Parts: sequence; structure tokens; C-alpha cells
Amino acid sequence: MAYAKWESGATVPDVEKCARLAQVYGTTVDGLLRTEELDDGRILPPAPKGKNMWGAVTMNERGQIVIPKAARDHFGLSAGQRFILMSEDGEGFALVPAEVFERKLELVGRILASEGE
Repeated sequence: MAYAKWESGATVPDVEKCARLAQVYGTTVDGLLRTEELDDGRILPPAPKGKNMWGAVTMNERGQIVIPKAARDHFGLSAGQRFILMSEDGEGFALVPAEVFERKLELVGRILASEGE
């Protein structure tokens, strides 16, 4: 019953309960309290700890998208930075900074070379 009052804004949850709920849902207290309302009125639930949803983006006619500022700041992205575009059929795609991808590729190469010796 108390949860319904929280959702309706009639009361505010106490910190101890928030901490326990965040632990149950694998998120942070901040993530639990800072839900995002979409344009159509739906509420995005908090993401699991370490997982992020930065909102919706729209691709223009040239195939360009704008990465939201909060995501750019979070990952330290800058103009002109190179990315590797990876995908899984039927699942979507991911952008990985080229320097991160190249560093991991180099590590895999060293591991494979050491196993071949």
C-alpha cells in the first residue's frame, strides 16, 4: 500500500526502504528515484547498476544521430572521436570507442600468440 502512495506522490519513501529496494532491483537509490517520463506518458524504470538508458535518438536522412550530452559526458566522448560499430542480427548495435576496441583486440592477439608458443 505504501508503494502506491509513493507512486501517486502522496508520500515520500524513507531512505532505508529506498536502499533496500535499490539492492533488490540491482540499481542505485538515485536510479530508483530518478525515473524518466516519456513523451507518451510512460515511465522508464530505473536501469540495473552499471547499465544506462540515455533516451531516444532520431537518425536524420544522412544516417546521423546525436549522442545525448549526458552520455557524452559520462563516457568522456569528444568531437572527432572514432568508434567501432558492432551489431548482433536481430538485436541492434553498439558503438565502442575505437581505442577501447583496439586495446582489447591487441590483448586478444597477445593471448593467442602466447598460446601458440
